[in-house]
Amino acid sequence: MSEPSTGRRRSRGKREARDGAPGQNPHLERPYIKRGIPTYDILGEDALQQIEATADRIMAEIGIEFRDDSDTVEMFRKAGGEVTQLDDTRWNTKFAPGMIREILKTAPAVFTQHARNPANNVEVGGDNVIFAPSYGSPFVMDLDKGRRYGTLEDFQNFVKLGQMSPWLHHSGGTVCEPTDVPVNKRHLDMVYAHMRYSDRPFLGSVTAPERAADSVEMCRVLFGADFVDQNCVIMGNFNTTSPLVMDGITTQGIREYAKAGQGSIHLPFLLGGAVSPLTMAGSIAQCLAESMVSCAVAQLERPGAPVVLASFLSSMSLRSGSPTFGTAEPAVGSLVYGQLARRLNLPLRCAGNFSTSKLPDAQAMQQAMMSMMSAVQCGANYLLHSAGFLDGLLSMSYEKFMLDLDLCGALHSYYDGVVVTEDTLGFDALAEKGPGEHLFATAHTLRHYKTAYYDSALDDNQPWETWDEQGEIDMATRANTRWKAQLAAYEAPGMDPATDEALKDFVARKKASMDDAWY
Repeated sequence: MSEPSTGRRRSRGKREARDGAPGQNPHLERPYIKRGIPTYDILGEDALQQIEATADRIMAEIGIEFRDDSDTVEMFRKAGGEVTQLDDTRWNTKFAPGMIREILKTAPAVFTQHARNPANNVEVGGDNVIFAPSYGSPFVMDLDKGRRYGTLEDFQNFVKLGQMSPWLHHSGGTVCEPTDVPVNKRHLDMVYAHMRYSDRPFLGSVTAPERAADSVEMCRVLFGADFVDQNCVIMGNFNTTSPLVMDGITTQGIREYAKAGQGSIHLPFLLGGAVSPLTMAGSIAQCLAESMVSCAVAQLERPGAPVVLASFLSSMSLRSGSPTFGTAEPAVGSLVYGQLARRLNLPLRCAGNFSTSKLPDAQAMQQAMMSMMSAVQCGANYLLHSAGFLDGLLSMSYEKFMLDLDLCGALHSYYDGVVVTEDTLGFDALAEKGPGEHLFATAHTLRHYKTAYYDSALDDNQPWETWDEQGEIDMATRANTRWKAQLAAYEAPGMDPATDEALKDFVARKKASMDDAWY
């Protein structure tokens, strides 16, 4: 299958120049990370089997409640599910142990999501790692204007900032809610923004089945209908309604993507003690059950449709009832969930740069690091929320976005591990001048100095006196300066004018066919 012709290929060298990162970057030829370190597996076989057995018991003895979608219920009935109708719009469905696992055998272990720039295609699953921005915040914030409702301009800004960074591989989805556009129309503007201002893969709308269908149809305009029919070019990020409920908007949306052969991410959002057991093992078992059933919806609609098993494990402040993010217990839970995903041979999404801090401060980055490293170590393949997450996901922060991008850059090197070759062992560096001599000018140093270490664009590593003389500027302020400079330097990736006009026409016609709805 040939690649779609949707715009010129943008060189990775130009991306580096626009990002402004000093030195050479050996990762720029790579549109995603290839894991060079092992996963961290913390549970033994007996414990993993206990969790899987509890997930099976949940599905077999308690069941999943489906709402407002009799067609999905009928698919499960035909597949062997035990269906009990609760009322006109609700059905409890139970699944014998092993049934859902059998259905999931048709799901691919690895799949390609195509970008309009083929150089930015990503491989989802296996040893591959993809960083994507944060998702879903109704508010945005920055040091200049504070916290406010997100707008379409903010949405476009974050797409542009993501496009300019070499440390993200995916444009994401609802990077913030553009609340100045009617609810029933904003998906069109969001999908168009990803298509026009980025040339990376992206997520489509999931808030209504017809909006999912619009997202897929816009991809047919961008890539061509034949290409979309045979390749994954878009994914939807779907939440179950925990505990143990799937509503019709979700199941019908999953099926819209699946019947078009497109990808879907299946995510229970669990708050321990509120919508899942307070103890982490119980939350993990519930998460596994819900995500597996959700993935099975896509397989029953179209066997072989790409799916991503997912988890969003969260703790809760038991004094206030507020969600807490970036805490230790969910981080350890992600490590376990990674083991379970590998046993199912499915791609995994979990964790990210989470924080409940209200500012891009020490708390923000401490919590972010705790959560993000759990995704790194557990073997997650698709890391949504890699940049911008603040205020318990209620706010997308411009400064946190830049801080997180810098961390993502460092993680590219972390994922590489330690490469051991005759050259990297550096014997010649020591032998060239011998004991007691510095190595600054050795051939080995000159050969590697541009690529040996990650060179942060935001860290201040100067002596205290120099930092003091330059105004004692903190990292959040440096991030504020950087995002503004990045936006000022942004250049949109090329797009065929006829394709752009066709997309604009689609959006205009769809909007004209609908009255504004703000709910």
